[in-house]
Amino acid sequence: MNDKAELFDQARPRLLGLGYRLLGTRMDAEDLVQDAWFRWSEADHKQIADPQAWLVTVVTRLGIDRLRQLKRRREEYSGPWLPEPVFDDMVPGAERLAEMASDLSMAFLLAMERLSAQERAAFLLREVFDYSYDEIAAMIGKSPVASRQAISRARARLRDERPRFDVDPAAHRQLLERFVAAMAQGDAKAFASLLAEEVRWIADGGGRVRAASRVLHGVRAATRLAMGLQRSWRDRLQMRLALINGQTGVLLLLDGQLRSVVLLESDGRAITGIYSVVNPDKLRGASGSCH
Repeated sequence: MNDKAELFDQARPRLLGLGYRLLGTRMDAEDLVQDAWFRWSEADHKQIADPQAWLVTVVTRLGIDRLRQLKRRREEYSGPWLPEPVFDDMVPGAERLAEMASDLSMAFLLAMERLSAQERAAFLLREVFDYSYDEIAAMIGKSPVASRQAISRARARLRDERPRFDVDPAAHRQLLERFVAAMAQGDAKAFASLLAEEVRWIADGGGRVRAASRVLHGVRAATRLAMGLQRSWRDRLQMRLALINGQTGVLLLLDGQLRSVVLLESDGRAITGIYSVVNPDKLRGASGSCH
């Protein structure tokens, strides 16, 4: 392997992690990284003092442009939109998994959709990838003052949406296991007891398959949906735990075929959010997790 390819491969996990957090889909992130490789392969490396910073800058600027395009498309999306889930088998190697495992919750990625493309990029570079304000200013092509302001605005908008990292993973997993058991048994009372009063359920079918066309709020609506699904599927339904977006989630299989990926948000005591990705276009990367 030549030095050019080796340097790029060393930076690739960071580039892919940045691209995914910027755009919310694995395919778009990989396209960014591929475009960065083309530019890197044609660049005069003697003029590049810091290869990784140069590559991050390329992915950031390409990502900002791409996100602006995607935002317009998502405004026309059929029903609620959720990020494409990423699976452990899609992130080979411990180093790469660690690179992508933080700040990947569905709730957090969804909250970032309210930011402008430039705010989102600046915020991620600072809060997730720990770049300095001067470095971020160079990467997004703005002054340090403008970069600080963009990050400050993003922090204000996301103040109540950051993932709750202090939630005990064991407590969260216990809620997840009880969620699976209540669904499997069709136990409405047990299911409802797991939910916070203000729980919300977001299902993304993308107009490709049947799914709730709006966000559901409250214990009653969420329980009614869960029990309706259970009655429809009954013995055809299988549920398996898998590592999804850096946390344990649930694969719902119907007649052995993946039907949905479900991730839960909790405060350690009750489930506050249910995120189900049903759009088959967003489940293609799950095949290795279903066996």
